[in-house]
Amino acid sequence: MYLRHWIVFLALAAAGCTVDLWTKDWIFGKLGHYQIHGQLSESPLILIDGVFSLETHLNEGALFGIGQRQVALFVSLSAIAVAGILIWMIWGGAIHDRLLTIALGLVMGGILGNLYDRLGLARLTWAHGVPGHRAGEPVYAVRDWLHFQIESIGFDWAIFNIADSLLVAGAALLLWHALWFGQPAESDDAASQGEADASAGSSGPLEPQAELGATGS
Repeated sequence: MYLRHWIVFLALAAAGCTVDLWTKDWIFGKLGHYQIHGQLSESPLILIDGVFSLETHLNEGALFGIGQRQVALFVSLSAIAVAGILIWMIWGGAIHDRLLTIALGLVMGGILGNLYDRLGLARLTWAHGVPGHRAGEPVYAVRDWLHFQIESIGFDWAIFNIADSLLVAGAALLLWHALWFGQPAESDDAASQGEADASAGSSGPLEPQAELGATGS
């Protein structure tokens, strides 16, 4: 049941995670990062001068660098989020809703992409001289590479990645769903029952009148 929704959910999660990991491997392979053993940092790739560039960055925390080096915390939160999404899909009925399915598929892809990095599955190690780390230690940090800013007004957004974009897009769809589709539509059976009750209520008072008319004649 709802097989198509499951296919959409799994496809979005898998494709999103795959694209995120592939782009991270590609840009870090191209530009490198001075904190990674065996790599050097190349100059950022400027796509729009003063606005948008590709620049490698390692983030051991959350957005804007919050909670640096709290690896166990963020891994635990990610695992809880994955479990929560699956529970919502299976037992919470989210799989019945197409928009919820799409939103949660995007969120799942984003979570898995960043969780991959936080678990050290990228198999990177720290270079010599990185504060707080010994040379050769595994890197448990998220690889970011998209840098948006508006230099003319002093705006500088935190460097992010595809997984972060998936999380934001999924969260936006969830908010949209909550605001516009929060109240479940009345089912066809309930509507039919309501019409039947209304018809019965309107026809009820007419029967005594008919009887009175018959008696008067």
